[in-house]
Amino acid sequence: MRRAEREIKDRKTIDEILQQAAVCRLGLCDGGMPYVVPVNFGYDGDCLYFHSAPEGRMMEIIGTNPKVCFEVDVDHEIVPTDTACDWTARFRSVIGFGEAGLVEDLEEKRRALDVILGHYSDGPYEYASDALAKVAVIRVQIDNITGKQSGY
Repeated sequence: MRRAEREIKDRKTIDEILQQAAVCRLGLCDGGMPYVVPVNFGYDGDCLYFHSAPEGRMMEIIGTNPKVCFEVDVDHEIVPTDTACDWTARFRSVIGFGEAGLVEDLEEKRRALDVILGHYSDGPYEYASDALAKVAVIRVQIDNITGKQSGY
């Protein structure tokens, strides 16, 4: 990281940012072109989980190239000054890399959906069998993760 003083090295703080974030931006590589999708997500400490329709561009790309990048950010604030070039921003963010894979096992899929829903609300949750069978759940095993902050 170019600005070492902004790096967040404490994993507990990185986990807090992931728990606090409302949206995750999932970066994929579609051939030679980047493709970024904002998604709802869940985080269990080791993996990120997303849900999707079983078909579509995101699913096609993951099927071809499962390597992904993800980003979340929280605590945004623009800090203006009298001089335009001195404006800054406060934020905390996390960027990570991993490999995406489809969750096939129904019990694991149920647990993953609980993680996703648990990110936004309190359970317990129930899933109709036909809906559970139809939804695609993607697990991203995190290989590398870093945090960055400004103004904190």
